[in-house]
Order: sequence, then structure tokens, then C-alpha cells
Amino acid sequence: MHRVGERPRTLCIGGGPAGLTAAYLLARAGWPATVLERDAESLGGISRTVAYKGYLCDVGGHRFFSKSPEVNRLWDELLDDGFIDRPRKSRILYRGRCFDYPLRVGDALRKLGAAQAALCVLSYLKAAARPRRRPANFEEWVCGRFGRRLFEIFFKTYTEKIWGMRCDEISADWAAQRIRSLSLWTALRHALFGGTPAVRTLIDGFRYPREGPGMMWESAGRKIAALGGRVVMDSEVVRLTRRDGAWEATARDHRGARTRYRADAVVSSAAIRDLVACIDPPPPAEVLAAARGLRYRDFLIVGLIVDARPGFDDQWLYVHDPEVKVGRIQNFEAWSPGMVPGDGGRCLGMEYFCFEGDETWTSGDAALIDRAGRELVRLGLARGGEIKDGFVVRQEKAYPVYDDGYAERVATVRQFVETACPGLHPVGRNGMHKYNNQDHAMMTAMLTAENIMAGARKYDVWKVNQDAEYHEDGGAGEGRLTPRRAGGSA
Repeated sequence: MHRVGERPRTLCIGGGPAGLTAAYLLARAGWPATVLERDAESLGGISRTVAYKGYLCDVGGHRFFSKSPEVNRLWDELLDDGFIDRPRKSRILYRGRCFDYPLRVGDALRKLGAAQAALCVLSYLKAAARPRRRPANFEEWVCGRFGRRLFEIFFKTYTEKIWGMRCDEISADWAAQRIRSLSLWTALRHALFGGTPAVRTLIDGFRYPREGPGMMWESAGRKIAALGGRVVMDSEVVRLTRRDGAWEATARDHRGARTRYRADAVVSSAAIRDLVACIDPPPPAEVLAAARGLRYRDFLIVGLIVDARPGFDDQWLYVHDPEVKVGRIQNFEAWSPGMVPGDGGRCLGMEYFCFEGDETWTSGDAALIDRAGRELVRLGLARGGEIKDGFVVRQEKAYPVYDDGYAERVATVRQFVETACPGLHPVGRNGMHKYNNQDHAMMTAMLTAENIMAGARKYDVWKVNQDAEYHEDGGAGEGRLTPRRAGGSA
């Protein structure tokens, strides 16, 4: 128990955007804060930067752009010197040609060529002549709206790569929300007769830390320490116990050595599944089952050092080729020239989506580098002799999965935490099982820090929406859209 007049201590589990944001704001206000990060080398979580022989790898790919003025101000405060302005560019790679992303059907039909475009239009007219009133899944919805040929070219392969489900297993409602603004007929009219279709605008540029997003979070760690807080690396929380009105956390390093920490409040950005598993005594059976039932999509990056300039200047290429397993390709120099050492080489990040424990995840680094190199050559983006080196970065629990029943499982855990775990505050993407960007994670942490300092629940952090905005008068929804299995509810 803390003494009267003493500011309570806070423990932040996880050194990603959410945990570091909470710790920084608390330390800045003079409140004792300690961050426990299980990685032995890097801060930032999925927003970290990995270095290899002078080349820098942005693990998740991060554009620094937010509608939240509070988040923008905090970015400037955490990294007061280091941002550069970058143009936004990402496209779809299909059969050696790059198409606009998000997909513009007029652009697609022009680049496919007259014969293929005609077949796409005929496929669309066939689908329009026999509309399906109630499509049962993603595949039926897209085929009914655009025709089967466009579905197979621009929707099927990448969707199945990223989510690990067949398109006929994904619910139709996800397609209706995700692609609702696209109109083939409108696009055809503008492609044939000119004019500019009214579509939702996208940002043309963004800010970016000169040496990757990890630059921001390493700076945050140093600022926390300068303000009297602590950042402890190589420290994985394996047990969390409520005792005598406070929390006691047991953390373990890679050698197995254990250290105990006491805190009056705990901010957790750890995955819900992991957090619940370490609470002692164990929660009720239904809470444990709910946490164990939450699923995550993992991925890995194979970084290839190429002794030539790649034939594209996009930050990302989305690969719609069923003959290769790579889903996206990052060009790190397009994020920032500071990501490459200036020796003439380039680094491309080949992203593979997988589930922890599957064939891709468990393959050895050498086999993955060999596969990625062969696929890069197959796609026509390099010649074999140009690939000089490679490395592998694995990222578990990259995407919380919104499958059938996930919302009920999250609600069960949330109710347990709010009623039986005073002072325990889940935040961030995995801490709340919300598939959102780092500005959302930061906003949940900012409001949580306010709650801790107020000693009351001033804000319901679950009402932060996908734009990192807080709305007291309504639910924030589930954030960025992810697919769920056909026939399921969430």
C-alpha cells in the first residue's frame, strides 16, 4: 500500500507504443513508472526497427499520420528532431504490372489490356444479369458486384494470403463494409468518357522517423529514464498477483532469472491471451476459455539485400500472384533514405503471413531466405546474382483475428478485469484485441494515464475509435475491419 500523499507506482507490461506512451506521460507528471519489455534489444513492439549490417527494417510498416492532434503533438514531443516528410505510394503487383492501391477499377481495366479488360467487363455483365440477393460469403459478394474475373485477379489471392482463410469461408458482411465505395459501372463510365469519380481521398504524404519507427520509441525510452522512470529489457511477465491492495509481477529474463515488482497500477499491452494466463490465482474457467479462444495472425519478414536499385519506388507492393507465397514487399529506402547505409545496396522486405507453428513460421532462416530470393526473381524485381544477403524477422501476434465469437470472448475477459482486477488497465492493439494503428494504441494509453493520475475512471478507453478519437456518447466500434468466417457473428 502506498502512503498518504505518495504518488502510486505504475508498472507497464510491454514496451510498444501503448506501454511507452503511458509510462512517459506518467513519468513526465512525476508519477513513478516502470516498463517491462520482453525483447532484449529493441523497444517498439511491432513498431520497432531492426538493424542488419547497416540496413534498417521497419517491421510493421508505419506511416506517421493521425487525425488526432493530441497524438501528433506527442509524436513531436517524443521525437523532437528526426521526422522527414515522405510521399505516400503503394500499389498492387500483378503479372509484372503495378496497379493503383486502393484499387481504382478504371486504372485496372486500362492496364490489363483490351482483351483482358473486355473479358472482365463481360464477366461483370454476366454477374449483373443474374444478381445474388443474399451472398453467403466474401467470394460470392465480390463476384456478384465485380464479376468472377476481377475477383480472381484483384481480390482472391491477397485476401487468402493475409488471413489464411479461403474467400468462401469469409463472411459477406466484411466485403460489404470493406469495398462498399467501389463501383464498377461508375469507374467504367469515367474510364471511357473521362472525368473524375468522387471517391474518398487518401493522404498524399506522411511523416516518418529518419531511421524508422524504432527511432521514436528508443527516444521515448531514454526520455522515460531521464524523467526518473525505468525501462527494463529482457523482462517477460510470467505471473501477476493481487496482494495486500497492490499488484506483484514476476518477470523472467532469457536465462530464467526472475525479478519481482510491486505496483499500485498495471498497464498491460500484452496480448489478452497471455495476460490472463499469468494471473494468479487463475481466473474462472469461462474467462480462461475465452482468453484461450482468441486468435492472432502472425507474420515474418525476409529482408533481402539487393545489389541494384529495385524497379519501383513504392513503400509497399501488394503481391497478387498465386504462384508465390509473399504477400507484400517493402522497399525500405522508399520509407526513408536513412534506412539504407549508402553503399549502393538496397533492402527489400518480403512479408509472409502465417500462423505461429505452421510450415512458414517454423522454416529455418536459410530456407526462408532462399524462398524469398527465388520469389523476388520470379516476380521480375531482381536477378539472381543481385541478391547478396538476407535476414529474417519474426513477429508473433501481429493481427488480432475477428473470428466468430471473438467479441463475446473479449467482453468476458473485459468484465472480469473490470470487476475482479482493480488497477489493471488493458491498452493497445493486443491488450484490447483491437486491430488498429499505433495512434489508436497511444490514445488508449494517454487516457489510461489520465485515469491513473485521477484515481478514477474518467475515460472509457474502449470508446477510442479507429481514428484515435474519443467519443463519450457512443461506442467506438471494433476499429479497422478484419474478416470473419461466413455464417458467424461477432
